[in-house]
Amino acid sequence: MLKNVLANKPIHSITKFTTLDYQGHLASIFWFTKCNMACPYCYNPQIVRGKGEISLESALEFLKNRKGRLEAVVLSGGECTLFPHLESFCEAVKALDYKIKIDTNGTHPHVLKRLIEKKLVDYIALDYKAPKEYYSTLTHHAHFEDFEESLNYLIHSQFPFEVRTTLHSDFLTPKHLNAIINDLHVKGYCGIYYLQNYLHVSQTLGETKEQQNKFKISELSSIIPIELRNF
Repeated sequence: MLKNVLANKPIHSITKFTTLDYQGHLASIFWFTKCNMACPYCYNPQIVRGKGEISLESALEFLKNRKGRLEAVVLSGGECTLFPHLESFCEAVKALDYKIKIDTNGTHPHVLKRLIEKKLVDYIALDYKAPKEYYSTLTHHAHFEDFEESLNYLIHSQFPFEVRTTLHSDFLTPKHLNAIINDLHVKGYCGIYYLQNYLHVSQTLGETKEQQNKFKISELSSIIPIELRNF
């Protein structure tokens, strides 16, 4: 990597240790700044709106110092695929013999394809924010087709990945989620669909309140396996 690339500061902060974010692996999380969406329940407004504080050089030095104690790195955000030098950074992380998981909204399918083809990522968590007809309303991002391209590619490439949705019951109803479940079934998704319960924090991107609407899990379709998180 060139020195001027290493000097870039795209990372807001580092979670030094987690056993939850990359199942089966001891990992750290690198929180990349900026996002091309504005989901109202997002609990990282400071990451989405703020500037990076940590350079790539410092992040790599952190990983060098934890060799033998950590197995993997989760690249999250924000939206890490917005960073123009992500491929070079992944190459440097791989050179240190770490596994890489990427959390993404899937709106940059060309980035994901290239990382997979070059074996620079080991696992992807793909956020299915909302069904097509409601997608731009919730995310303030109009290009559902980009996400869909990523989803179709991951399904047909048989790359290890999961699909997940964050549920805030004031924004998503069983009807919305059943539309997602049906779409995944039709597309041939064979993995577990993870439904993540919104956990309220005081500061969200849309100043979201705690969930008011009751949500009945029993109303969800069972045509694909579903696993609940944080319920």
